[in-house]
Amino acid sequence: MNLCSPVHPISETILFLARSLDRGGAERQLVVLAKGLAHRGHGVAVAVFLGGGVYETELAEAGVRVINLVKQGRWDILPFLNRLLRLLRKERPAVMHSYLGVPNILATALKPLLPGTRIIWGLRASNVDLSRYDWLSRLAYALERRLARFADLIIANSHAGKRHAVANGFPENKIVVIPNGVDTEYFRFDPEGRRQVRSAWGLGEDEILVGLVARLDPMKDHPTFLEAASLIAREHHDVRFVCVGDGPVAYAEALKQQAAALGLTKQLIWAGARDNMPAVYSALDLSSSSSSFGEGFSNTIAEAMACGVLCVVTDVGDAKKIVGETGFVIEPGNPAALASAWQMALETGGAEKASRSQRARERVIEHFSLERLIEETARVLETAVKTGAQWMI
Repeated sequence: MNLCSPVHPISETILFLARSLDRGGAERQLVVLAKGLAHRGHGVAVAVFLGGGVYETELAEAGVRVINLVKQGRWDILPFLNRLLRLLRKERPAVMHSYLGVPNILATALKPLLPGTRIIWGLRASNVDLSRYDWLSRLAYALERRLARFADLIIANSHAGKRHAVANGFPENKIVVIPNGVDTEYFRFDPEGRRQVRSAWGLGEDEILVGLVARLDPMKDHPTFLEAASLIAREHHDVRFVCVGDGPVAYAEALKQQAAALGLTKQLIWAGARDNMPAVYSALDLSSSSSSFGEGFSNTIAEAMACGVLCVVTDVGDAKKIVGETGFVIEPGNPAALASAWQMALETGGAEKASRSQRARERVIEHFSLERLIEETARVLETAVKTGAQWMI
């Protein structure tokens, strides 16, 4: 793809379709992409099933319309579809860019009624263990597999995601990989933020903090993180651990019970969801990902790297491609291996740690910048509008 050739703004609307704008990696990428495309002169709007998400104000301040389809629960089907169809007939978007399973399905189901609209899917995960989720999630993925060939184009945010999709019957010639982008002016080391966050969490200057920034979800494999933490905690009383993120109450309670059974009560912080993430990353001495399946492109790995934080990650999704030689990569689902990698990372000397920190930030700037995400996406969408994405075939 030639990044030097000009991109001509699409005059008709690019309509993003998503479930909500609550906290989440996919939602965050949608927001920064919509803002970036609007800033470059594209007509952009975002339609959501459920209004009131935390990112709506940010989009509104950037001049991006947010349209609430007011879905009233799981079984609000026909009235909801009628509202969506009326919106699409009114907007007549040049592109409908859907994010994740159900929006992808709906966008394709409505395609016959929108002959002038290019349907672009967004794939954000890889190798999801559907046995960990409810029947509706399994049904949605089965429908995605059958409908994928009708999408005009599919944008995956990871090479692992593309491989998994192709292995499950998605058309390879319609899938293009565009990695997520990180705003490296926003995500950078914040010394004052570090001081404030560590103080709020009751951390001493000499205490070492290992963090897992992830929603409470089976794919993030908090149990492995907690077991690894218990191995380190037995020998190193100056090491503390923090889990940043929230999730279902029952699952959160089960994790807290596991932590208590492992004797981590005094050394573990449950921080919940946070807004000032550069300060949170800056408070860490080591950022860890313990995911065992499902990841495509992990935003939290790249964001931590942009803040100059050393990362220890499991080899899931594109994690290995993200960290390169700047961090430590181990097999998933192995608490002993994770604890050993933490130990190795924490023993990294000052000069070597500073070098890795600098190289981590430089790697994100070079390969995973926000500008690259926006420019590549704009080019792909423009080409899809002009050619119907036949350039991919």
